[in-house]
Amino acid sequence: MTFMELPAKFYRTRPIVAREKGVPIYFKAAILRETARAVYLYGYGEIDPEVRCSKCGRALTHPGSKLIGIGPECLKDWGLRDLVLESLSPEQIEMAKGVTRSKVIDSWFPKSVLIAYEDAGTVQVPSTHKSYDGAREPQKSIATLIKENTMKLTFEPTGDLLGKVKSLPNRSFISKETEKYWIASASPTSIKQVKEWGFSIDEGLSNIMSRIEKSVHDMKEANIEGLKKTLRPFQAQGVAFLEHRNGKAIIGDDMGLGKTIQALAYLHAHPELKPAIVLSPAVVKYHWLNEVKGCLSDDRKAVVLEGKKAYQLDNPDIIILNYDIVAGWQEYLASLSPKVLVLDECQAIMNNTTLRTKAVKALAKRIPHIIPMSGTPVINRPKEIYNAIRMVEPNLFPNFMHFANRYCGAKHNGFGWDYNGASNLEELYEKLQGVMIRRRKEEVLTELPPKQRAVIPVALSNEREYRRVEKDFIGWVTEKKGKLAAVKASNAEALSQISALRFMAAKGALKGAIEWIKDFLNDTIHKLVVFAVHKEIISALMDEFGTDIAVKIDGSVSAQKRSEIVDRFQNDPSVRLFVGNIKAAGVGITLTASHNVAFLELPWTPGLLDQAEDRCNRIGQKNAVNIWYLLPRDTIEERLAEMIDDKRKVITAILDGEDVPDSSMLTAMLNSYAE
Repeated sequence: MTFMELPAKFYRTRPIVAREKGVPIYFKAAILRETARAVYLYGYGEIDPEVRCSKCGRALTHPGSKLIGIGPECLKDWGLRDLVLESLSPEQIEMAKGVTRSKVIDSWFPKSVLIAYEDAGTVQVPSTHKSYDGAREPQKSIATLIKENTMKLTFEPTGDLLGKVKSLPNRSFISKETEKYWIASASPTSIKQVKEWGFSIDEGLSNIMSRIEKSVHDMKEANIEGLKKTLRPFQAQGVAFLEHRNGKAIIGDDMGLGKTIQALAYLHAHPELKPAIVLSPAVVKYHWLNEVKGCLSDDRKAVVLEGKKAYQLDNPDIIILNYDIVAGWQEYLASLSPKVLVLDECQAIMNNTTLRTKAVKALAKRIPHIIPMSGTPVINRPKEIYNAIRMVEPNLFPNFMHFANRYCGAKHNGFGWDYNGASNLEELYEKLQGVMIRRRKEEVLTELPPKQRAVIPVALSNEREYRRVEKDFIGWVTEKKGKLAAVKASNAEALSQISALRFMAAKGALKGAIEWIKDFLNDTIHKLVVFAVHKEIISALMDEFGTDIAVKIDGSVSAQKRSEIVDRFQNDPSVRLFVGNIKAAGVGITLTASHNVAFLELPWTPGLLDQAEDRCNRIGQKNAVNIWYLLPRDTIEERLAEMIDDKRKVITAILDGEDVPDSSMLTAMLNSYAE
């Protein structure tokens, strides 16, 4: 018979187990086979160093028993009944020890009944032993990706490694007739851990690590040719990050840094990815349409959806709709096999119980490229961004409970769990670096112009009433046709007609404007300055937002009071909103506590508009100023905006404000309706 030398350890087992198996309680042995709960040991008995009886495990007190490791009452069981413990010769001592050492250990042992000690050198094992496969190499530790967020672990279940695997989130043991293995969440942290434990990881797990290990700051700028607008360097870097992430990343840049253009640049770089779906709040979906037209080539067909009931579309490249109607469109949109999903203000899908969230999540399952966007991705409540994270990287966190307990300040309020808090935000930001573009305005200020302007088309809430007044106005203009060239700025009748139409447009846009302002205040930590013309519009804003967070300056506010109001807006953190009349508050005051300005109505000249904008863009302002024009779509206000823009391009001097438009602006407006 041939033998092989295998590494061994000293073991102790329970006396009852030793009696059942007819072996000493203390022995040295090698592992021939191992499972999650048991080991097959082969070895030989040993004298217990703790001076316990090899047979029964009792502590030895007789001096002779201590010499041979067997108690008086167990001598007969070990075949040593003739020994006299009081007069043992050296030969008898060695012979008695040899009996214990000759006891062969050749059996399965539950791991729960064993205590393993230090290494014991080697033991000789018959090379033909039935429980040992001489050709079998130790099982390699291998981790493979079997689902998008699950990895399979196969390994020799030794005590140390098994304990480590059991510490992984969402781990479980799978026992089948053909194989046994463990599974666990394929989060970057877990993948990194098993790699450190000696597991070899497959390509799928390696790709997860490579996707997440690089942040946007590691990216070189993308070279996007043919885009109508020029990307700033940090925006080009963001597009490169989207490319690295294969179009599955969160754009979390501050408001005003161009999240929209980065998403559109990715669509421009991939014209084959169509249709693309853009989901946004209702008040900005036509802004998206304008941006598509202003950024992408003219052959990219975009459409804005209206209503909750789906209707047939004519093969558009880009489909824009608001969250409020997505549930009604979900099945139809899914049938189009969309390739990209852009989620503007993605915190809109934070609540899993709403129809919109359920619809978006169902739709997203079938879309390979997903780009959530939010200016405040985790500043308010980390739970708001969790669904977006799962869409772009389901492996980043094992599950919501793990995420909530760590980052949402989870606490039990007596009725249930409250996840509205925030905790360990620095750690969360660090983990999100591999899946999120996040630049603050102060980080890229040198790349920004002093002012950035954007038009937000707002839907009319009084469409029918406005069109009726517009029709009457067009009739009046038609009646006056031929005499328009003689109209002067002091023409009271012309001003009265135009003012009535402009007020009707402002009233119709008020609901959408309030919705936009609410979104701004909820989704950012910044202050906002809002300008309007009509007293009724200003009063409606103050009624909506209240004096706790809003202040106003119009013609009714005294000079002394204005100073107090400005001081409160500038220095009181709780005051988030300034509402001003363009004429009364557009000059002579400083509002640098805000770098965000919104116009609900326009003045007649670029000069008045620039002066109002510059209330925030003054000495002491450390940020580029974002300016939004919330203009009712397809109305007289849009026409006025175009005229002001045209005049801005040729103006060479700062114009002073006027009560009424100059004759060229008034005539141009009238002529635009007479054509």
